[in-house]
Amino acid sequence: MYRAPVADIVFTLNHVAGLSEALENGTFGDLSGDLVEAILTEAGRFASEEVAPLAEIGDKQGARLSDGAVKLADGWADLYRRWSAGGWNSLTAPEAFGGQGLPHMLNVAAFEMWNSASMAFAIGPTLTVGAIEALEAHGSQALKDTYLARLVSGEWTATMNLTEPHAGSDLGVMKTRAVPQGDGTYRIFGQKIFITWGEHDAAENIVHLVLARLPDAPAGTRGISLFLVPKFFVNADGTPGARNDLFCHSLEHKLGIHGSPTCTMIYGDGRFGSEKGAVGWLVGEENKGLNCMFTMMNNARLMVGMQGVAIAEAATQKAVQYAKDRTQGKAPGWRGEGMSPIIEHPDVARMLLTMKVLTQGARAIAYSCAHAGDRAHHAEGETARHWQERSAFLTPIAKAFSTDVGVDVASLGVQVHGGMGFIEETGAARLLRDARIAPIYEGTNGIQAIDLVTRKLPLSGGDHVRGFISELKAISADVRASNHPAFGETAGRLDVAIADLETATDWLLSHQKDGDVTGVLSGATAYLRLFGLVLTTAYLAKGGLAAVDNGGTENRVALCRFSAENLLAETLALKDRVLNGADSLAAARSLLD
Repeated sequence: MYRAPVADIVFTLNHVAGLSEALENGTFGDLSGDLVEAILTEAGRFASEEVAPLAEIGDKQGARLSDGAVKLADGWADLYRRWSAGGWNSLTAPEAFGGQGLPHMLNVAAFEMWNSASMAFAIGPTLTVGAIEALEAHGSQALKDTYLARLVSGEWTATMNLTEPHAGSDLGVMKTRAVPQGDGTYRIFGQKIFITWGEHDAAENIVHLVLARLPDAPAGTRGISLFLVPKFFVNADGTPGARNDLFCHSLEHKLGIHGSPTCTMIYGDGRFGSEKGAVGWLVGEENKGLNCMFTMMNNARLMVGMQGVAIAEAATQKAVQYAKDRTQGKAPGWRGEGMSPIIEHPDVARMLLTMKVLTQGARAIAYSCAHAGDRAHHAEGETARHWQERSAFLTPIAKAFSTDVGVDVASLGVQVHGGMGFIEETGAARLLRDARIAPIYEGTNGIQAIDLVTRKLPLSGGDHVRGFISELKAISADVRASNHPAFGETAGRLDVAIADLETATDWLLSHQKDGDVTGVLSGATAYLRLFGLVLTTAYLAKGGLAAVDNGGTENRVALCRFSAENLLAETLALKDRVLNGADSLAAARSLLD
């Protein structure tokens, strides 16, 4: 059974991501370290004791559709209501609408634990949090007054409607229409697919944020607007009223996250109301919908990254426990009676330590991304710009690297279990099935890599990434200066990996300036993984140094050394793929015709 790693989470927030320094400087007002720990301890208790026990039921039973109505798995609707009653939906929401106004870092950390307990459950509230942010930033005062308080409380949930059957990542070709009615409302007509928690029985209203085109909209993405379309209209007293003209047509039968209803939504076919068309209200400006939606999507991308971290943590816990209990053969040096636990075998230990390294590295990257966003929100001028750029730079890495880690670690978890990992009753297979969607949605990991090399590398003319690399060099220098023997070859290996990263970075910036689009895009995915591996070891080193400075054990130092001496060698090959992969890709391209 999953147990929330609150101590590891708090340590990473404080000593790697930078929360303790921000608290000491008063960045977050009177928020204290004790309060942070108390909040996360309770979040961990809820995850371990209330969410995790229902995860298997959600997986086996799934969500069920009958005549347009969706019923969640047994116990899930009540679980959601207990979760929202606990105030968890309001952690970072604006205080003016009943929120607690806490740093986003706390939300990210809490959602890690809920996703570890059940990714299918936690994904629903994740979208509501993003919708709150988008509506606060872009909604009219009337929309805020009508919807925000109940979204913040969790009484109502929200969705994000982008994808259509013919339009996946290419939103420019979407066909959903919005017809103005002359009274400030619009009639929405169209079909949206893959809508997470688009229909369910856990909340009394569902607020859909829907991308659609106005009749005279420009072609492509420049002609997309965003609309708020509620399942039920809202009465004058704030309660749900008549049904809007929208419904769930079908549920997807998926590889994983079975408990999460993934809906095909139909807008405006005349099923409800006296006139065809789902009534919606414009959010932001006409034809500026993507600008508004990206507020929600950037939040969602980091939170999806946390799903990768969460699955990796759950898979690691499960594999370690199994390896301690399962006996087979005699490991080298085993002196106990009978067969040794498989955790004593070097190759099993290698897999488990790799799982731990990747999990903790992805956690540090995601928390650092959240921290950058928090710092940007509380800063001004050049300081704000620096943190905004850091948040923007880390977002694609946090999303893509962490979700790749989730799949890799869950797969290793199955391997540690051996044949029993392939059997559903152990739960290892469910984690792998659940993990597989995360590299796909909220912008595939290939799209994240393209975003990183084409939009984020050039920030401040390339000066931001160069400054970031300098920070990583400083961490390596601190390891060397510590003279701590437990670090082994960490400093030297990290120096080489950072040099690989710097060479790949300079090559991409130069070739992008020269207009070599194919060359840059061919190396994008390799570059993102290269950066993620370097950050993993650098952040583990930062944590190891902090542990030593605070009189802690050398466990974190040992894990950092394992990362440096076992995983970092991959950076040389990744650098080579960035610099030299385009020609072979072009030469072999015809094989796909």
